[in-house]
Amino acid sequence: MTKGSFAAALGLALVGAAAVAHAQFPFDRGFQGFRGWRVPPKLARPADFNGSFNFCRGMYESDRWEAGGQGWSTDYPAADVNFSIRLSELTKTSVHFDASGQPAHVVVRITDDLFFKCPWVEMEDVGTMALTDEEIVRLRAYLLKGGFIWVDDFWGTAAWQHWTEEIGKVLPSADYPIVDIGPEQPIYRSLFEVRRIPQIPSIQSWRRLGGGTSERGSDSAEVHFRGIMDAHGRLMVLMSHNTDISDAWEREGEDPLFFYSFSPEGYAVAINVLIYAMTH
Repeated sequence: MTKGSFAAALGLALVGAAAVAHAQFPFDRGFQGFRGWRVPPKLARPADFNGSFNFCRGMYESDRWEAGGQGWSTDYPAADVNFSIRLSELTKTSVHFDASGQPAHVVVRITDDLFFKCPWVEMEDVGTMALTDEEIVRLRAYLLKGGFIWVDDFWGTAAWQHWTEEIGKVLPSADYPIVDIGPEQPIYRSLFEVRRIPQIPSIQSWRRLGGGTSERGSDSAEVHFRGIMDAHGRLMVLMSHNTDISDAWEREGEDPLFFYSFSPEGYAVAINVLIYAMTH
């Protein structure tokens, strides 16, 4: 599907979903706006997992700060809600909605046994992550047993170096090197034809920069799409660095120009990632 046709399809889905949401769930369901970091985490419970898709967000502690970041809760919860809804609209994926009609998205601690119920986990602002010894062991076990994490929305050299040090404790680089994921890889075509990984800024940066996209100037000018494979070539860890793919979901309803500039590509990339991760 081309960018233009995907944008049109997503636009129709958004309008249709908004109409249904207003009729059935006038104050809740439908695309969410920014709620801020004070929203308490919706911690996972066994009852949340019924065999359908749950958006799982990984929780961790931070030991440093990055401009514009909020640690594990960056873009939470609107990104999680919106992605779940659009996934249900744009694919045949069975997404878990709770009794109130809201997506059953969850926040999961790495040390929680329910972490292993999530075949796909998203984490953000990982340039601030500080893993404990127990989390290192648990995360390694999760990944080597077939789990998949996608880390997004971390910018610049300092954040990259910090993240690679942390993930290197989990998967030592001598055995599990970080490699570039280029457009020849099937993840770019698992559903939509994605020719590039777009640089998507936060909506605040986009406004501050007058439409610019590099949040750290020359230090984040180039988008990196990288990963770590297991011994059989299965992608375990995906990294989108110097871009904020999830802001294309979180902020989709705030500004029409931002939506049409970034959301079609942001959703195309994310849905491709999910489908690839769940089928490989």
